[in-house]
Amino acid sequence: MKRTTQLLAAAAVMALITAGCSDDDPKASDDPGTGGGDGGGDTVKIGFITKFPVDFYDIMVDSAKEWDANEDGAEVLYAQGKSGTDDEGVIAAIQSFVTQQVDAIVVTPTSPNVQDDLQKAVDAGIVVILVDNDIPDWDGKTSVVATDNKAGGVLAGEWLAENLPEGAQIAVLQGVLGNPSLDDRVTGMKEALGDAAEVVAETPTDCDQTKGLDAAQDILTANPDIDGIYAACGPPLLGALEAVDAAGLTGKLITVGFDASPDELAAIAAGTESGSVAQFPDKMGSMGVQAAFDAVNGDDVPPSIDTGTEMVTKDNVADFQ
Repeated sequence: MKRTTQLLAAAAVMALITAGCSDDDPKASDDPGTGGGDGGGDTVKIGFITKFPVDFYDIMVDSAKEWDANEDGAEVLYAQGKSGTDDEGVIAAIQSFVTQQVDAIVVTPTSPNVQDDLQKAVDAGIVVILVDNDIPDWDGKTSVVATDNKAGGVLAGEWLAENLPEGAQIAVLQGVLGNPSLDDRVTGMKEALGDAAEVVAETPTDCDQTKGLDAAQDILTANPDIDGIYAACGPPLLGALEAVDAAGLTGKLITVGFDASPDELAAIAAGTESGSVAQFPDKMGSMGVQAAFDAVNGDDVPPSIDTGTEMVTKDNVADFQ
């Protein structure tokens, strides 16, 4: 019978959220798999680790669960950290899955700080698939299943260049500094924006809504005449919308996020957010575990799998809701 698995944290600062399948799961099996990455058992055990509980990662996990429910040869175990920078939580989850002798780990890495423990997993014969963002200098991964974040930033920059007034000034709410994927979203936006607008402020937010609110309040105080705000991830943009509203500027500033989360889509539909770059976390979830399953079974897996981006505005937001 397929078991519900609960992971215990190895560090007090980390929270693991586990989910399994119910007792009436039609694909239940008493065979737990062989572990250790040899793929020789009837069931391939895959540990799936996401950064923290927000809509984006919940969608990813739900997609992985749906894939799991339809794949008789796999059992997916789940773990989650507490925040977008919870390296300790992700490391503890990796260590736990190595102890459980899973065949593969699919992980959304919080930073390159988790690399050493991922390498230990690879050294133990476990396939590692990175999802959502890369660790560029690490060769131990089998594949990266993710958005082309720079291409998404370019989409945002092109849209801003077309829609900002001449001589515009904008502010940038960065994500987690040093995170390659989040940095690429800013780099791509700036390259496409070119000289269509001047970036007058840049503030890191760790992709946190409260930090986005605080940063936007400071930016609007120091730069009351700015024309727009771009955020490298969704939560800080939502925080910025609160600051924009409090300043009485709703509808007067162009505001662009990255993620097109359900709350962002609602704001776009309501006209309080101008647009957002959509990612497809459902594809990341299902394609991530599929890549892990294929690799364990000896099938060829490309080193990079792009899950796509699209610019969402009021004109097409209904297609995403």
